[in-house]
Amino acid sequence: MDTDQVVAPEVVGLSADEVGSRLADGRANTQAGPKTKPVGRIVAEHTLTLFNGVNLVLAGLVALTGSWRNLAFICVVLLNLGIGIVQEVRAKRTIDRLTILAERPVTVRRGGTDIEIAHEGVVADDILVLRRGDQVPADARVVWGVAGVNESLLTGESEPITKSKGSELMSGSFLDSGCVLARVTRVGADSYAARINAEARHAKRAVSEIMLTLSMIIRWATWLLAPVGILLFLRTLGDGQGSAQAILTTVAALVGMIPQGLVLLTSTVLVISTARLARHQVLVQQFYCIEMLARVDVLCLDKTGTITSGAMDFSGARALAGHTEDEVALAAVSVAAASSEDANETASAILSYARARAIVPAPSARAVPFSSARKYSGCVTRDGRSLVLGASQFVLGEGAAGLEGMRAGFGPRARVLVVAEADGFDEQGAIVGGVRPLGLVSLSDHIRSTAPETIGFFCEQGVTVNVISGDDARTVSAIAREAGVPGAERYVDATTLTTPEALERAAGEYHVFGRVTPQQKRELVRALKGRGHTVAMTGDGVNDVLALREADCSVAMASGSDAARNVSEVVLVDNDFSRMPEVVAEGRRSINNLQRSASLFLVKTVFSVVLAILCALVPPYPFQPVQMSLVSTAIIGVPSFVLALEPNRERVSGSFLANVLARSLPASASIVVAVGLASLLLERAGLARMEISTLCVLLTSLVGFNLILRISTPLTPLRAALALVVLGIVAFGCTIAGPFFEIAPMTGPMWAFLALFGAGALLVFNLLYDRFVGAAQHDGPFLRLLERAEEHNGRRSEV
Repeated sequence: MDTDQVVAPEVVGLSADEVGSRLADGRANTQAGPKTKPVGRIVAEHTLTLFNGVNLVLAGLVALTGSWRNLAFICVVLLNLGIGIVQEVRAKRTIDRLTILAERPVTVRRGGTDIEIAHEGVVADDILVLRRGDQVPADARVVWGVAGVNESLLTGESEPITKSKGSELMSGSFLDSGCVLARVTRVGADSYAARINAEARHAKRAVSEIMLTLSMIIRWATWLLAPVGILLFLRTLGDGQGSAQAILTTVAALVGMIPQGLVLLTSTVLVISTARLARHQVLVQQFYCIEMLARVDVLCLDKTGTITSGAMDFSGARALAGHTEDEVALAAVSVAAASSEDANETASAILSYARARAIVPAPSARAVPFSSARKYSGCVTRDGRSLVLGASQFVLGEGAAGLEGMRAGFGPRARVLVVAEADGFDEQGAIVGGVRPLGLVSLSDHIRSTAPETIGFFCEQGVTVNVISGDDARTVSAIAREAGVPGAERYVDATTLTTPEALERAAGEYHVFGRVTPQQKRELVRALKGRGHTVAMTGDGVNDVLALREADCSVAMASGSDAARNVSEVVLVDNDFSRMPEVVAEGRRSINNLQRSASLFLVKTVFSVVLAILCALVPPYPFQPVQMSLVSTAIIGVPSFVLALEPNRERVSGSFLANVLARSLPASASIVVAVGLASLLLERAGLARMEISTLCVLLTSLVGFNLILRISTPLTPLRAALALVVLGIVAFGCTIAGPFFEIAPMTGPMWAFLALFGAGALLVFNLLYDRFVGAAQHDGPFLRLLERAEEHNGRRSEV
């Protein structure tokens, strides 16, 4: 323990009556903040939606007809509902756990007696009794004592700051050394930590291109249901069919218009990705952030905890004339070993160096622990030598100026300490008599061994890496250069960025930022996003929380603050930044495969909408609900799930909506043409209604099968097997299970018409597919139209 003790009997603290008065006035240290939604409200919001309401109405209409096998579509709706509720409840529980201050007893002095209370029981003007290792529970001002305070979780500055009488203590900071009495100045929501907490303590909604696209598709399809359904029902009824058949025909058309399985597929793929990442010690707290990481083009790193581990390394020793480097190192090791039971980061680094070099410290007769007031530690060896290790200006006073030249030789990121021999120490540990310097030792932040490789990966992938830290800009620059950050030799001290315009310019010019405040970190992220970048932010401290919330995707270390962990979408459980490439690769697999699979779902949505409108004008509609279930299973469900789970590390490129529609529209158009002509012409050729319906199912399956082949190119053994499975499902549904799916047995004329209309449909499909996919890969009118639609959808969602 530190040699300082908490005494100061003249500081009495509040009386019981004064404490009661403040509690009655509401001046206690309760943590106020926005409340998350109760579980009941979450369930209601997910259940009482237009999407669910429409499906419930459709299911009710089918139930009225007594055709229970046509209710299969409701299972997908229930799965969607369950996944949505589970996701938000999980996010709610994460946010509810958010706290910046550790839940541990606080020592206060009241009526001259030191007592322990919960931090919520601290009131304004209370006297806090703080020792080394304690966290400051509320903003306060020192009234007695001296301490070294670590504010890195709040400001990013890793160097301990000396606090003495009159100094401000910020809630959330820790005492590295010493002990103080401090009078509470601000409590609860007014304290520094609570103000940051209030900005972080609400759910950060993931905004992803996939989510926006799905919302847009579902919204458009849902609003088309009522007018198209009413019109189709009336025309079918007027065509001489009974009300039950008219209901089933209408429901079949409307169910096909809603991409129910697409939402389920997206959620399932992201859940599986989450499970895969969990095996690599990566916790994903919001599913859609996987997409954002796959699209990131700027990665902002906080130095501590990402590039560096938070520990120190012993860099080397230099001796003054008349001494040797071995002598200097031995003296430093002897001082560190004397206080090894209470070793700080500096002593731990020196002791690690000693173990690696097999340096045996001199036996100690007395230890002089580190004191933040003195800025040095020391020991007295058994042979009577008094050794000192600490900041040169505190150990040597004016004599420290003569060592500046030697200090400069250690480099910009070195923490340099002087090693000296003194005449002795008094009872309080103060140096007595003269001091004779032996030399200097240097320590530096420990750079993770995997950091250069990880940063190199992002650079190879075209991702810009920025380092944003509260430490000195020169130190940050030196560490970033060593870790391989491109452009790290140019840096900016954020204290010089006094205007929003200056910060905006710096965001585009520099890749290393030092002395950055929490608010400036957030503004830098905003500036980068304003330039059209997709930004990921990593951090571990309270000072990173605002930027983590602002980023498109935020990544925290598990060893960091509770606030940083809980506000982030991704948590690296083993605190290993080298996991990031795995996260990005998993995101690419998910998003690239989802783009292929989503095109299958939209085929059914688009052709169902167009066909329903056409058949409302020229009936009849050719499908039954149960037949759409067969098509959905064989052509959409099975292949989409298989393709979505394949390995795929290609870089995500292009618009999600453009890529999906470029593949789905050709198939939709081909199906509409083939099925529309078959419905219109084949009844006049003498085919029965059930035979026409069967041919329409086969024509849809034929075009869908060819779409599967095109998006599966080049064929792999898995994809070839998938094609055979699809053919098997269709064959089974049209033969053995034909009566269940209302499929008529094939006849000679039916085979002839299938060949004729099928050949025409495939010709149209292949011509359109080549044209549309080519347009989606270039800056053509098709792509620009889709991008404008997405921008409009994004603005709608933000509102």
